[in-house]
Amino acid sequence: MWIADQWQDYELLDCGSGEKLERWDRQFLVRPDPQAIWETDRKHPAWRQAGGRYLRSQSGGGHWEKKALPESWRVHYGPLTFQVKPMNFKHTGLFPEQAANWDFCMERIRKANRPISVLNLFAYTGGATVACAAAGASVCHVDAAKGMVSWARENAKLSGLEGAPIRWIIDDCGKFVEREIRRGRRYDAVIMDPPSYGRGPSGEVWKLEDNLYPFVELVAGVLSKEPLFFLINSYTTGLAPSVLTYILETVVTKRHGGHTDSGELGLPVTDSGLVLPAGATGRWVADR
Repeated sequence: MWIADQWQDYELLDCGSGEKLERWDRQFLVRPDPQAIWETDRKHPAWRQAGGRYLRSQSGGGHWEKKALPESWRVHYGPLTFQVKPMNFKHTGLFPEQAANWDFCMERIRKANRPISVLNLFAYTGGATVACAAAGASVCHVDAAKGMVSWARENAKLSGLEGAPIRWIIDDCGKFVEREIRRGRRYDAVIMDPPSYGRGPSGEVWKLEDNLYPFVELVAGVLSKEPLFFLINSYTTGLAPSVLTYILETVVTKRHGGHTDSGELGLPVTDSGLVLPAGATGRWVADR
């Protein structure tokens, strides 16, 4: 398990009974978490005093119950700065467990001792984009949602990377990759965080269990002759990390050598000293 344990502005204080208590800088939130199926005594006063709590509806969806909570605020991770705000479906615009992957990407880029170009697909609000750019890479950030790309650009600006070599692309990821292949563009590293389920611009249905393997095969076509890493994130319930190993080994390792490590991401829980699992990641890396 890769644990995101280097945060100062984020803390998972406690979790249990399907919820987690978090500190985001000075703001306290209670959000649902399907992994936290155990009981907790909820001793921490912020369980009762949290500025925001996301309540699920029995009919699907849910809503925020807010007390004294600003519309948005900032958190820092090392040299990186992100804007967070409570939004639909319990999200805040940032997945703090991904800091473990940001550290991995930044270390690989810095140790490469050569210019590195990164393709970030389904790039959301740009956590990985900002991390890679801060490490010195050029980045192509692709997401189909205009609002998410605007948010990512703001995160880059807040992190002092407004002038960094980042291409901001609002497009369907598959169609964009197909065009990049035809153009002959190549990338040294790929990051992708595909959804479990979604619909394309023309109504095409995306199901991760049906579409991930052929999509990775497609994206492997934009790798350079000396790729550095290929990272896949998944929050799909029931998908074992070893599935990501199998996919990356059969697609990327077969073409470029190297090796794959896969595992869960985790967040340390202050109250118990244990770790809350938070998704899976597969990391292919070159051996050189």
